[in-house]
Amino acid sequence: MMVEQNEDFLTPAEVAHLLGVAPVTVRAWANKGLCADRITPGGHRRFARHEVERFARERGIPFVSAQGSGQARTLVVDDDPQIRRLLCDFLSTHGVETEIAGDGFEAGFKVATFHPTVVLLDLKMPGLDGLEVCRRIKADPSTRATRVVFLSGYMNSETREAMRVAGADLCLEKPLDMALLASHLELGDAALVAEQSR
Repeated sequence: MMVEQNEDFLTPAEVAHLLGVAPVTVRAWANKGLCADRITPGGHRRFARHEVERFARERGIPFVSAQGSGQARTLVVDDDPQIRRLLCDFLSTHGVETEIAGDGFEAGFKVATFHPTVVLLDLKMPGLDGLEVCRRIKADPSTRATRVVFLSGYMNSETREAMRVAGADLCLEKPLDMALLASHLELGDAALVAEQSR
């Protein structure tokens, strides 16, 4: 459907920011017909604001801007306190509201009480591992829209496939490339946002 000029339209990156997900997730929703999109005369994908609001309302997805933060609410889950501190310090410099969990069980509690839009999740943890945490997040209708980003020092084709099957939105290898993480979380990378808006 072509874009009508008198409506308020959003780019995929703008919708992703409002809903606290990745632009690729927004495009996947559109491809499945879950969130209606339109095409500009130049061939760019755009979303009517009222359609995005309806989609979020029906699925109980909060708008990031309505939470008083310019960035997604992020839960850092890792049994290594140094990793937790590194990520929290990094995210706080970008104005991201952040909570931490030291294991999978605490992560489940924080997901239910903090309501993150993004979970940075360690794979190997004592007790409940990252795969099970991710499965539970994605199995619950109230949290399945939460973006899960795995962080692991044990990355290979087998673990990547296990993460994908569990429902991971993204897998990043440790030691972390913080610039890459910032790009994926859209922490002020205007060039990346511009590219993803096409």
